[in-house]
Amino acid sequence: MSNLGLYSVAVVIWGSTWLVIKFQLGVVSPLVSVAWRFALAALMLLAYCALRGRPLRFSVRDHLWIALQGVLLFGVNYAGVYLSEQFLTSGLVAVVFSIVVFMNAVGMRLFFSQPIRPATIVAAIVGVAGVALVFWPEMLRFSNSGEQYHGVALALGATAVASLGNMVATRIHRRALPVLQINAWSMLYGALFIAAVALAGGQRFAFDFSWPYIASLIYLSLFGSAVAFGAYLTLMRRIGADRASYIAVAIPVVALLLSTAFEQLRWQPETFIGVALCLAGNGLMLQRRPA
Repeated sequence: MSNLGLYSVAVVIWGSTWLVIKFQLGVVSPLVSVAWRFALAALMLLAYCALRGRPLRFSVRDHLWIALQGVLLFGVNYAGVYLSEQFLTSGLVAVVFSIVVFMNAVGMRLFFSQPIRPATIVAAIVGVAGVALVFWPEMLRFSNSGEQYHGVALALGATAVASLGNMVATRIHRRALPVLQINAWSMLYGALFIAAVALAGGQRFAFDFSWPYIASLIYLSLFGSAVAFGAYLTLMRRIGADRASYIAVAIPVVALLLSTAFEQLRWQPETFIGVALCLAGNGLMLQRRPA
């Protein structure tokens, strides 16, 4: 698949998961639902690899790096995001998480000596500003309460951890390890970590046998995890973590369009300006690097 195809797959799927996740809330606690999600995704990928005869054996050293990717990218990251949404709206969390484009650019410089292009910084500023305008009404409702600041701290921490997970994934990619099998093991490690966190927090491992919960769980596991992360990490291997992470700026635009179609969301003037900035930032970030 082309780079644009991989980018589009990840953006469209993750943009739709904002609506689907609503069917996961209720009977089962958020962290337990995330554990079910990544456990099922890991089993799907492991079964697919076994059926296709793809090698699943790696050295102990490789497994340590794979486990670290899983704990950071599918464990701590998701735990932080879900916990932050107990104190903040999803829009505010999206605004905070869009800062990952800056963090990844700095991370690639610190860990892999990749120069930070001026175009990358400009695109990041334009894109994050666009996301902020898209969710401007929610930002205006931000209060100075301790709970709100606690939510911001959790969201920032989750974003930083996600960026570190991207750096670990980049290190794994540079060893030319296969993305599909790495994701299978990594998601399994992430699911086990989240399960341990949920148990430590005294949460009950319930399961909702209603069709909306089961259908949404299958969608999030197959498409939102196995397919989308496969596309994203493959794209990251090709164009770098700094540019691939701009997906975090494009996802809210897709979510906004779906919310307009299914939830009768009304656009304000700042919404149009924000979407325009997000699209402009996408064009800047995804342009070819100079030879």
